[in-house]
Amino acid sequence: MEAKEAALSASEKYTLITRNLQEVLGEEALKTVLSERNLRVYWGTATTGKPHVGYFVPVSKISDFLRAGCEVTILFADLHAYLDNMKAPWELLQLRSKYYETVVKMMLETIGVPLEKLRFVQGTDFQLDKQYILDVYKMSSLVTQHDARKAGAEVVKQVEFPLLSGLLYPCLQALDEEYLSVDAQFGGVDQRKIFTFAEKYLPFVGYNKRIHLMNPMVPGLTGDKMSASVEESKIDLLDPPSVVKKKLKKAFCEPGNVINNGVLSFCQHVVFPLLSGSAFEVKREEKNGGEVEFKTFDELRDSYAKQ
Repeated sequence: MEAKEAALSASEKYTLITRNLQEVLGEEALKTVLSERNLRVYWGTATTGKPHVGYFVPVSKISDFLRAGCEVTILFADLHAYLDNMKAPWELLQLRSKYYETVVKMMLETIGVPLEKLRFVQGTDFQLDKQYILDVYKMSSLVTQHDARKAGAEVVKQVEFPLLSGLLYPCLQALDEEYLSVDAQFGGVDQRKIFTFAEKYLPFVGYNKRIHLMNPMVPGLTGDKMSASVEESKIDLLDPPSVVKKKLKKAFCEPGNVINNGVLSFCQHVVFPLLSGSAFEVKREEKNGGEVEFKTFDELRDSYAKQ
């Protein structure tokens, strides 16, 4: 891997870092960094519900980052999980974080990602430090309630009478970029409002705004957003093979529909990137058309669109 990384040009690294992303905020800044050195990027996950198969989307993208020579940090945001309407009770924070760390590391190992190239951090390792808390106070004196609610609208649980903790959530996520010493933050496009919030408010407390990399939200098995709270929409990592097979058979996979198709999206964002140029094989009996293979996702999508 070292030889491949060293051989990549800044342009090739940019292509690898941005492939399959829905949006990049700060493209020119990204190109500038890559022309000088490797990118430092972090991905954070709040330790709330059980990780499901949809986590392979960001995990496989992390594989791309490493291949592009990036220095990658994974943040297990335990304090965020508590601030979000106490989705993770205080007494369970450490246990929940340990579970997440174990599961995510196993997912990374499954797809061949070398763990020694990653830095793993727990939110409470630094978010309780004096200087960090002082910066939270500074930011809270500048941020309006309107902006805080708007920033968390797609991420923080929305209730009729929001708790103050949910309004602090975006402030912490913005400050994490500075305290983790990164150039960029990676997340789903559902994080966009928090990302633009960070770009607006970090300079107000004396820090540079960061680059933001966003992958699309992959539809679940029902065709809607994959959600940890909707059992039918996802495959749990601990589901036995019989349950996985049952869920896949019931998946929304309408012939010709290549838009809201969770199975196709998973192939695009997880399967094909991991194949690294190898063909994707579909094994079928002759009466169903026989075996067929696709070298690129575009070939698979175009073929399915004709169904």
